Amino acid sequence: MDTEKNIILVVDDDKANLTLAQNILAPRYRIAASNSGRAALKYLESHRPDLILLDINMPEMDGFEVMAQIRQREETKAIPVIFLTADSLAETEIKCFQMGAMDYVTKPFVPDILLSRVDKTIELDQYRHNLEKMVRQQAEKITEDARRISAIQDSVISGMANLIESRDGSTGRHVKNTQNYVQLIAGELRARGLFADVLTDDYIENLCKAAPLHDVGKIKVSDAILQKPGRLTPEEYDTMKLHTTYSGKIIQTILGDLEDRHYVKMAEDIAMYHHERWDGSGYPTGLAGEDIPLSARIMAVADVFDALYEERVYKPPVRPIERIMQIMSEGRGTQFDPTIIDVFVEMLPKLKAHLGIA
Repeated sequence: MDTEKNIILVVDDDKANLTLAQNILAPRYRIAASNSGRAALKYLESHRPDLILLDINMPEMDGFEVMAQIRQREETKAIPVIFLTADSLAETEIKCFQMGAMDYVTKPFVPDILLSRVDKTIELDQYRHNLEKMVRQQAEKITEDARRISAIQDSVISGMANLIESRDGSTGRHVKNTQNYVQLIAGELRARGLFADVLTDDYIENLCKAAPLHDVGKIKVSDAILQKPGRLTPEEYDTMKLHTTYSGKIIQTILGDLEDRHYVKMAEDIAMYHHERWDGSGYPTGLAGEDIPLSARIMAVADVFDALYEERVYKPPVRPIERIMQIMSEGRGTQFDPTIIDVFVEMLPKLKAHLGIA
């Protein structure tokens, strides 16, 4: 064990004890000495020894009082302490350990015992430091690995979503656009104190991460339907509607093993239910009102807005934006959650700023 750099602070009001401790320990350790508790605390304001040998019976401030202050200070509370005492009572030994001492040594000192206790205490403290460092490094590695895996997952999910959207003529813009609108809507709802018990930081983060997967089921819908320039036939429309249930199954397949069940559930809810309507006439299950998950009700507004604002293979963009707001307002209480659509319409200035519209 390399102890050349270890510093031991010896605190004792008896000069003879200080000298004896120094003679025993000096061959292996660097020694600092204090003849009172107050002097020791003053020393500790600017020094960080590796171990403190602390006498219990001292005038003005005994060792237990000094120990209490050492443990209260953030910069000294982790320094190991060995109490020095001429008292061999069991009660004293118990109190030493209750105060947080690593060990105690009785006086008069037996050189081999004192040296052995000091060696073992410093060795244990070094082991603790090494273990904490290893745990910290492993935690950092796990965090970094989790971040890297999350980034890969996000990239794969985004790439898949962009591939799907490019097939129906939106060239991937719909994915990013709706993700941005979802974030804006959720942020505005929370800022107004609406759905406060649901719209936590974690909820909004998961909502934004899950939004790109809302149409992932379109990967199973044929190009003939996705890219049809005109109105779909009733049969084609029924086929198109299946993308919601396809989406739920795909999300379970690609994300089902993730530990973050809240995120997986959010992705499923958005994908499955963003075409449900407030009045119960939507698809795939005919949910109504607040039975529709909040995430899907927010996604529904973002999805329709972008579908109207952007050009698609089957339609030109709707302009001006005020016309879009008028159209969507007509769906208040039938297609859309009244609270969400009201807030969204009032967000017009923010949407214009986001879109760069004068």
